[in-house]
Amino acid sequence: MKQKRLIFSLLPILSGFFVMGFVDIVGITSDYVQRTFNWSHTVTGFVPFMVFIWFLFLGIPVGNQMNKWGRKKTVVISMVITIVGMMLPLVVYNSVTSFLAFAFLGIGNAILQVSLNPLLNNVLTNKKWLTSSLTAGQVIKALSSLIGPEIVLLAVARFGDDQWYYCFPILGAITLLSALWLIATPIPKEDMQITKKAISYRDTFFLLKDKNILLLFLGIFFIVGVDVGTNFISSKVMVFRYGWSLDQAKFAPQIYFLSRTIGAFLGAFLLSRMDEIKYFKFNMMACVVALLVFAFLPGENLSMIAVGAIGFFASSIFPIIYSLALQVNPRKSNEISGLMITAVAGGGIVTPLMGMATSSIGVLGGILVVLLCVLYLVFCAFSVRKPAYA
Repeated sequence: MKQKRLIFSLLPILSGFFVMGFVDIVGITSDYVQRTFNWSHTVTGFVPFMVFIWFLFLGIPVGNQMNKWGRKKTVVISMVITIVGMMLPLVVYNSVTSFLAFAFLGIGNAILQVSLNPLLNNVLTNKKWLTSSLTAGQVIKALSSLIGPEIVLLAVARFGDDQWYYCFPILGAITLLSALWLIATPIPKEDMQITKKAISYRDTFFLLKDKNILLLFLGIFFIVGVDVGTNFISSKVMVFRYGWSLDQAKFAPQIYFLSRTIGAFLGAFLLSRMDEIKYFKFNMMACVVALLVFAFLPGENLSMIAVGAIGFFASSIFPIIYSLALQVNPRKSNEISGLMITAVAGGGIVTPLMGMATSSIGVLGGILVVLLCVLYLVFCAFSVRKPAYA
């Protein structure tokens, strides 16, 4: 009976991870926006910026404000913001509302990532299941990353390239259903003693004085950099090294997302049966090997296998790092969550560095930036200490 209640409470929370994956449509939709408004590459580059910049500004304040609102209410607020953004282009469609729609998508996603992950703590009595549950959420998010572009293509096929934004009401409707499901589901409230004290920015940043928190904060920064960076560089490698057309090159990120989905799915089971730090170490060392193959060994098929391997071995690292951070000080999980989600901005900082490196020495430079990110993660895996009680 208790197990049925647990599943009943977990399912609407996990559905939120599907909404979380909508942010990955920014890649394919930015191409259609550029064609519609005849934007330059520079202007188009601000589309993903408008999505990811909010992680930098909202992570900590939302984590603090969540102490007053509560986790469940904060998740619902994030979904309402997302729904509003998805409706904007239907009211007035121009370049301004397009930017605003992406901004609302990013704001909603940033708030959702801060609040949804710790909400799992409200229903999980056995904290050893936290990492595997977070990984299960990443499986659902990865599936959303695969399905999201297909929804965009469905809208384009039905309405035409210049009306690509009809994908938004579909995503908005899914978000609304997820929000209503969560509202209708009783979720235990977090310990009110945690939420009584107002937390300042200084208190939140003070957490970085803990060596483990600092290691894991930078770990989130660089694993998101690996994720966004591999997605960014994989298609360019296939174009510049092997002469693939742009349509063919889109297959490389698809391989990455598919492998990431499979890796997260397997990780959800494996992490419930083995130590997460050992899993962290093995996967990061395997990721180094895959990147070395991608960087230095020629061959189209070998490169595609390497891209898939990077996605597979990196797939479960975000939830591992996030879970370890929450375990450092569970009574400050809201603030830690906000701090960790701030580091997601790494996805928007690593890619410009990759662009500069690619301009200087070619696509190899971009791959080497990703390799440096992974090398830090190897260092993190061998340096971080698991809390004694875990």
